[in-house]
Amino acid sequence: MAEGLVVEFQKFNKNARHLKRLQRETIQSIEDVGLSGNLSEDQMGEIRFNEAELHDLRQVLGVPACLVVGGQEAYGKVVVVTRLLGEQVLPIVPPRLLEGHSWRAIRLKHAHTRTVSLTLPDHTPCAAAGYELVHSLHAHSRPWGTVPRADVELDQRALQDPVMGSATLEVGVNHPLLREGVQVVVTPSGPHTSPVEFLRSLLPEVLPVVVYAISRDDLSEQEVTELRELRKLNPDLSVLFIRVPHLPETFSDDLPESEQHDILCKLRVLPSPVRQDHLNHPAPVIPTTSQSRPQVPVQLFRTLCDDLGFLTRTPSPKKFRWRLLEQCYRVDSELVDSLDSFGNVVPYVRLILQAHLIHASTLLNQGHIRCMRKFILYAFDMAREIQITPRRISYAREKEAELYESLMAIASSKQDEIRNLIIDTVAKMKDDLLDKAAAYEFKDVETLPSSEVVCGREVRQCTGEIQELVIGTLNSEVGRQLVDRVDVMRESYLGTLQRCLESLEKDCRACGENPHIGDALKQMVNAAYQVEVSVTTSSSVLRTLWEKMKQLVAAMPGRTPPIIDAEWKRKVASDMIASLSETKLTRSICAQFRERLKNSHESFLGSLKQLEAQLTCRLERTEGQQTRIKKVDAPKLARLSLESTSLRDMILYGMPRLDRELGRGQYGVVYGCEVWGGYRPCAVKSLVPLDEKHWNDLAMEFHYTRSVPEHERIVALRGSVIDHTYGQGETPAVLLIMDRLTRDLYSAIKHGLDWLVRLQISLDVTQGIRFLHSQGLVHRDIKLKNVLLDKNNRAKLTDLGFCKPEAMMSGSIVGTPIHMAPELFTGHYDNSVDVYAFGILFWYICAGHVRLPLIFEQCQSKDQLWNCVKKGARPERLPVFENNCWDLMQECWAGDPGKRPLLGDVEPRLIEIMQMDVRKQEEECKEQVEEQNEDDCKVDSAVDATEQFGFIARGNIAQLGNSLHYSITGTL
Repeated sequence: MAEGLVVEFQKFNKNARHLKRLQRETIQSIEDVGLSGNLSEDQMGEIRFNEAELHDLRQVLGVPACLVVGGQEAYGKVVVVTRLLGEQVLPIVPPRLLEGHSWRAIRLKHAHTRTVSLTLPDHTPCAAAGYELVHSLHAHSRPWGTVPRADVELDQRALQDPVMGSATLEVGVNHPLLREGVQVVVTPSGPHTSPVEFLRSLLPEVLPVVVYAISRDDLSEQEVTELRELRKLNPDLSVLFIRVPHLPETFSDDLPESEQHDILCKLRVLPSPVRQDHLNHPAPVIPTTSQSRPQVPVQLFRTLCDDLGFLTRTPSPKKFRWRLLEQCYRVDSELVDSLDSFGNVVPYVRLILQAHLIHASTLLNQGHIRCMRKFILYAFDMAREIQITPRRISYAREKEAELYESLMAIASSKQDEIRNLIIDTVAKMKDDLLDKAAAYEFKDVETLPSSEVVCGREVRQCTGEIQELVIGTLNSEVGRQLVDRVDVMRESYLGTLQRCLESLEKDCRACGENPHIGDALKQMVNAAYQVEVSVTTSSSVLRTLWEKMKQLVAAMPGRTPPIIDAEWKRKVASDMIASLSETKLTRSICAQFRERLKNSHESFLGSLKQLEAQLTCRLERTEGQQTRIKKVDAPKLARLSLESTSLRDMILYGMPRLDRELGRGQYGVVYGCEVWGGYRPCAVKSLVPLDEKHWNDLAMEFHYTRSVPEHERIVALRGSVIDHTYGQGETPAVLLIMDRLTRDLYSAIKHGLDWLVRLQISLDVTQGIRFLHSQGLVHRDIKLKNVLLDKNNRAKLTDLGFCKPEAMMSGSIVGTPIHMAPELFTGHYDNSVDVYAFGILFWYICAGHVRLPLIFEQCQSKDQLWNCVKKGARPERLPVFENNCWDLMQECWAGDPGKRPLLGDVEPRLIEIMQMDVRKQEEECKEQVEEQNEDDCKVDSAVDATEQFGFIARGNIAQLGNSLHYSITGTL
């Protein structure tokens, strides 16, 4: 028993160390991303593990594994501990001698020599973890093999002292199980102890495997309450219930150890010693039957099932080892009915430990997947920014130029319209202007009570204010009407222009340089194109009129100073309006309008150039960040994800059994597998990464392939396992398990396929590629051997080794030469390369053979083939090609990616070709049937004629025979 548990905990510790390393490297990789400055603090918060996830990981990987032994009585707990360790360390006392006594909590740890001490629990306020009490114990006074009973029992002094009463007995034992870091904890027993409170403080600090010893045939109310509180404390906790045998009446702890040992061996508590005569003549194995085992009491079983819910009346079959609840695997509680079935403890402990490992690896993998998804989204955002920012700048420049030219055209070509506008405005506003001038109160002139001006200077000032009032009012109204005339045009241009500038401003603020340049640019554009006519617009006209009026006033000798009243103000305003020159005013407005537009246009271009320079620097940094995410951060997390999910699959389903070899490629070997993880049949792709780059490529392939949702046109990847024993552990092999199909398209075409079947395959391939593109992925290696067929000759795409999202493609030259689009060699391409490859594939499908096209057969090397493709060489047209098929091929392999059709257009064209061929075959079949019917009619006519001829012939012969008969008879 102990050996089996040691093996299980060794496996657990090995896998736990692996997961700890993955957790440490994952957290470090995420922090490295933050230190690189590629992501903002908010983005880093999205990919970091939260507190709940870290707590759950710590509960599995950061605390020691612990066998927690509880039970009805101290006797049963000690029996279970003795059976687990295979040796007696704690005293076994019959239940009758334990009535009224309480036992303290016991913790067994590893030590090179046997030691006993008292320590305070971690939750005690006056003590830190591991604080040892200075207390004289009976085990200190003499050598011991079994802990003295007096050391584990709580005496009166301990019961009265809360510190001594809560102390735990620490027992150090040199045992193989304890050397694995496992602790064995026995809960306190007796009327003066609280096992649930002890477990409440213990469970968060250990990784528990709970065993409950049942030494009586029923559970008391207190025991039921404790178990119910335990279930409430941790609803997901599984418990292994073990029924222990009753001790004979003659057993006592006062018996010699040899006699105690013999009794315990008979009860199967301790293993029987193996003697030499037993080795030479092994005793026959007596099979144990259900009748020889003690039956589980009905009331006990009903309590554990119905009242407490630990057990079920219909236990799950053994093959269903775990229950999947909320993405976590739970192990059902079990009942071991006797020590004869104690061997079930090892598989139960194995399941518990494996469930913990699955939980931890699932948490890690969820974090890896979350990081990878965020990296892909960030890479898409960066790629979009790199593409869209130059277009935004060009768009802003174009829209501003259109607006500038349109407004300049208004100022240059519509002067008559502006002049008429001024004439109409003056005519409509004349009466209002005169009334406004008559009621005007001067600002800079002091008048006498008699309203007489004392000097000519003040007359000139009053006249100037009236004139400015008239000009200013006309100016505002004319400007408003001009704005109304061009406002629709201004809004149509400035609306989209402002939105474009807002996005550029956001980019500027994101890069942290000149955060207000975009805002200033918007304000400048608005100010430039408000089309307002200010007072200075007509300043030259005003000065001209003012000078003329001064000359008129000065030319009137002996004129008496006027009376400054409302009539005088009205007359000055009237003379001002009559003296206005609409033509000059129009020219002045248009000239200054054009000058203002020109200055604003030049200022805009200068600011936009400055903005473009800053954004160019930002885009260069963004490209560097995107490259780091694609080549450093994402591959590192993908490899960690591969390791975590491979460990999880290994625990769940085990190592796949490899059958015969199915195929061999450049990077690995494909084997058959009968069944794995409930899937059958399977194909196992074995890959041995040779270097870091190969590891990264494999990890990225695995992530993208496994992240693809299940689709009928894509071969599903079911899981992965890393074989660390391959190559003596130096170069582990990665096994990718996927669905197994019958053959690939290369073999199928080579052995012959009907035309309609080939057309259906081309349609299936199109649907598969479209699905990958809908997931943001590009296959990049569409070819005959990457198309697999099932038993119904329906096609599925496989080998997504080069499959990546567009934003994560680094421009690598990948694929099969003949299927590679010319732009692949430039490093700048998109998902249209799959359309090109489909065009080449469709050539083979229509050709019905697997020979190279004639132009490519002449190439002596791969480089010649690439050069041939880059120069525009394409497969030749064969006589069997119909026009619609040949046209579709040519469109798909067009040299310009923009001229290639979308797969959404290719699919209906293939359906149309299939329908035409089906109708053609139906017509041919119909003609054949009609010809057959005609032939059948001719045959029928010939048969009738033959039969008629035969009848006539037979009649003639009979008649001739009769004649001969008569002739012969007559002669005779």
